Amino acid sequence: MTAGQPLRCAELFRRLIRFDTTSRNSNLELIEFVRDYLAGHGIEARLVHDESGTKANLYATIGPADKPGVALSGHTDVVPVDGQAWSRDPFALTEADDRLYGRGACDMKGFIAVALAFVPDFANAPLATPIHLSLSYDEEIGCIGVRRLLADLEGLAVRPAACIVGEPTGMQVVRGHKGKLALTCRVRGRACHSSLVHQGANAVEAAAEAVAFLSGLARRYRDEGPFDVDFDPPYSSLQTGRIEGGVAVNIVPEACCFEIELRNLPGDDPDDVIAALSAFAEETLLPELRERAPEAAFEIDVLSRYPGLAIDESAEIVRLAKSLAGANDTAMVSFGSEAGLFQQAGIPAVLCGPGQIEQAHKPDEYVAIEQMARCEAFMARLVERVRLA
Repeated sequence: MTAGQPLRCAELFRRLIRFDTTSRNSNLELIEFVRDYLAGHGIEARLVHDESGTKANLYATIGPADKPGVALSGHTDVVPVDGQAWSRDPFALTEADDRLYGRGACDMKGFIAVALAFVPDFANAPLATPIHLSLSYDEEIGCIGVRRLLADLEGLAVRPAACIVGEPTGMQVVRGHKGKLALTCRVRGRACHSSLVHQGANAVEAAAEAVAFLSGLARRYRDEGPFDVDFDPPYSSLQTGRIEGGVAVNIVPEACCFEIELRNLPGDDPDDVIAALSAFAEETLLPELRERAPEAAFEIDVLSRYPGLAIDESAEIVRLAKSLAGANDTAMVSFGSEAGLFQQAGIPAVLCGPGQIEQAHKPDEYVAIEQMARCEAFMARLVERVRLA
């Protein structure tokens, strides 16, 4: 794999990249491969399927089953390659210029490959503290699968005491990230001929007013805070990502739909945005629309949401992850992850994994071999930490 010592995880990494686990597809082939791999080392895996039975989470414990341990968590799904100009096969791991290329190489099959590569070490060492493996589906479209996995864990006698989520952080220990709220907003008015505008209710113009209101709210976050300088940007950000409405320029539009996204600081309540937008619609938009169209409506639906993450610097999992990474400090990131849901479920979590988020989701996604080597060193230290003295 390299001119120096080869990566232990190389073959497993290649196998994982070959599975096209784009979120729209099933992940069962990958999950069943991991299940069988674990069984070969005498480890039983628990599968938690979605309602359709075409996707599954995997959860397994290595070591004493009657003690809470450390979970190594990752999502198995990847984002699409559609429309991206890849210079190589995205579903074949390719090495070039001390980098490993492939869809999911950075986000986040590299971490999963390293965790699996060290399964024999965990299985063969008498462990004082168990290691739990947690693999989920559909993280990329709203952290969907892990919710079902965490609900399933509620029924177990023993749950993990803490969790390390292997999102790409450059092997930095991350103890906080922003939350996310994505909304679809639909405005319904009344269509009519554009020469008779007084008989219609223009849904596009009403939506534009709502978007302008949200832009003002976004500026307030930017200018007035609250602020946390550990994040970039250091405030909750709000933006409109898509808008669609109208049929023709000579028809007053009956309907308009737009989508917005909030990336909130852990301390900010995302429901405040829903409440503010709902109040603006009820008090400002709808009264005027309903003067001409009693059927006018403004509807808000949640597309996706997950909580932010905020773990104290002194937390045991932070101290453990720092010692494994050989780090003296921690970081905060603006992208989200499943870690906030683990924390919400009472399982303290941090992020620490190979690669940089800037390399994820792009054509020719890659992870540096040096990052993978650092992740393997991290995992080797974990084996020593949880081994019986």
